[in-house]
Amino acid sequence: MTPARALLSTLLFVGASLSLWPATGLAQQLCAVDLNGNGDAADDGETASCHLTGSGGWMCPIGETRCEADLAGAMHCPLGDQFACAVPASGGAPTCSANACIDTSVNPVVDDPVVDDPGVEADGGVDADGNCLGTIEIFSGRAARCRPAGLKTSFSNCCKDKGKIVKDGMGGSISSIGTKIAVAKGVFTGMKAAYTAFKAGATASQAASAGANAIIVGIDPTSIAISLAVNFMIEVLLQGCDQQDMEVGMLRGSGMCHEVGSYCSSKILGICVQKARGHCCFNTKLGRIIQEQGRPQLKAFSAIGWGTPKQPYCRGFTPQEFQALDFSRMDLSEYYAEIEARAQSEIQIDMKDKIDAYMQTIHN
Repeated sequence: MTPARALLSTLLFVGASLSLWPATGLAQQLCAVDLNGNGDAADDGETASCHLTGSGGWMCPIGETRCEADLAGAMHCPLGDQFACAVPASGGAPTCSANACIDTSVNPVVDDPVVDDPGVEADGGVDADGNCLGTIEIFSGRAARCRPAGLKTSFSNCCKDKGKIVKDGMGGSISSIGTKIAVAKGVFTGMKAAYTAFKAGATASQAASAGANAIIVGIDPTSIAISLAVNFMIEVLLQGCDQQDMEVGMLRGSGMCHEVGSYCSSKILGICVQKARGHCCFNTKLGRIIQEQGRPQLKAFSAIGWGTPKQPYCRGFTPQEFQALDFSRMDLSEYYAEIEARAQSEIQIDMKDKIDAYMQTIHN
């Protein structure tokens, strides 16, 4: 057994008692109120499940106010007599609310389709001389989203950075570079395996086992902190985050994603109740940095930029575009800070050698 798998087995044994009952779905009655006046009800405290009243109706807890008795003993709502007073089914004083409840069986929450961007295939077809038959893209990414706290995430922040799990770096050999450019694909495969297992009824720790095993198969185990990855998967599964939330969370925390912006991903009666953040996620941190620093130099990206939050534009550079980049105009200090301390000129020379090797890898 490899050290990585031994560590994984130990962690899963410790976490074997963790489990989560399958989600029961959203309440049949909910209310959504734009409290801060920004045009949606997707922020903290703006969406809530309604509670049952003693008369069989529903009461919105947002803005719920205790009713007052007049001189004759009749109950009135301080918010206005048009709002009915009712005793909660659990008992207590009569209350009222100016905010109406929505029956989700009649007016369901409408979700935007999740961006399904497989990214560029790493190994395309070649001719008899070994030349690539397809389009070569250098430092390409894939569009993905994560969701902050909201109705569909059970009010958990699925975009929260979990720390650096994926170990980035270009490596010194062609084989090492080949491993590095497979990292994001390995993360995607692992997150899919974990989420699929969890939805099928596995406990969070069992699902994390499936995910970690898939990651180990896809990449060199030294490229990822296995113990952190297992803990990360258990945590986000217990929070109710989905596969793409998990994938972006792992890569984003490792500095491999560029956030494009926020958009509404779920609505009810036209009211936004869940936001999402669109990203372009790359195979390495260096890839993300060069994309951010290189795109402003190229006219091809001047009009479309990074696309829209809902549809991020994550294509890589063509060989001609890549050759046109002026690396002397790039601020790569974020990357320099994470590799061994050497003179910047040495690092630039070393980087050129590695990028040349990268080009050789994608041409073969």
